[in-house]
Amino acid sequence: MNQLQNLFASAILAIGCTTMLVQCKPAAADVPANNPQNMPAVFFDDFSGSKLDSTKWNVETTGMHFNDELQAYVDSANTLSFVKGDAAEGAANGALMIQPKFTPGFVTRDGQKFDFISARINTKSKFEVAYGTVAARIKLSDGAGLWPAWWMLGNGGWPETGEIDIMEYIGEKDWASAAVHGKGYSGDAGLVNRLYFPANNDVTKWHVYAVDWTPDSLVFKYDDVPMLRITKPMAQFFGPWAFDNPKFLILNFAVGGIYPFKINGIKEPYYGLPATTFEAIKNGKSKMLVDWVKVTKKQ
Repeated sequence: MNQLQNLFASAILAIGCTTMLVQCKPAAADVPANNPQNMPAVFFDDFSGSKLDSTKWNVETTGMHFNDELQAYVDSANTLSFVKGDAAEGAANGALMIQPKFTPGFVTRDGQKFDFISARINTKSKFEVAYGTVAARIKLSDGAGLWPAWWMLGNGGWPETGEIDIMEYIGEKDWASAAVHGKGYSGDAGLVNRLYFPANNDVTKWHVYAVDWTPDSLVFKYDDVPMLRITKPMAQFFGPWAFDNPKFLILNFAVGGIYPFKINGIKEPYYGLPATTFEAIKNGKSKMLVDWVKVTKKQ
């Protein structure tokens, strides 16, 4: 990367209300359960039933494996369930719960072996969208090496058809990150930023993680606070704009792997996963609660 590119990349990280070193306070201590956007919903699920709506969501199972993650994805009530009342922790109509489990020696149908299982769902071929506001209300557990995410992918080859990471969390509860990936700006070269939460309102509280997507920009907002803006010219400095095609929604909970390891440097007892978090998973303390998912578009 030449000097001009270095300067440009540095400028990208300064876009929005935070940089990698600046704390930004969300607008409210706790986000109301109802989404405040006044636009018609083209997709909505508040997970108020007793099982996943198969007209909206697919449950993925592990085949190809990425990022040195520790889990296999399975279709099981052990990792994907619905909770209500006190167990929903403030989600009035109930919540979706994704929960990794320790299952030493678990073998997938194609013969891969894992010590953890978890869940990943998507809307591929059932709901795909280009442009609009894509939001979810989510509450996460503390624990280094956990890697839950709320994101979108395009159909076709990666990264050419684009990836929009609305929220990724790798176990440091004072921040979450958003990113985009396309050809020329993928993987470690993706355009990314963090939002640092105040101590009394970290990721273990409910937050609305959203992106406002137009033909020319992506503005990521946490609790309606802009934290990263990527414009078409900014991305095109590195490669083709990968955000003019429909994308499907994804919710998943990974464990360990390359991204957590790059932050925490932990190698034992598992790659990217320290003993404290390992014990939390074994004791059923690690989970991702999703109150609702909503996609709106201007008329």
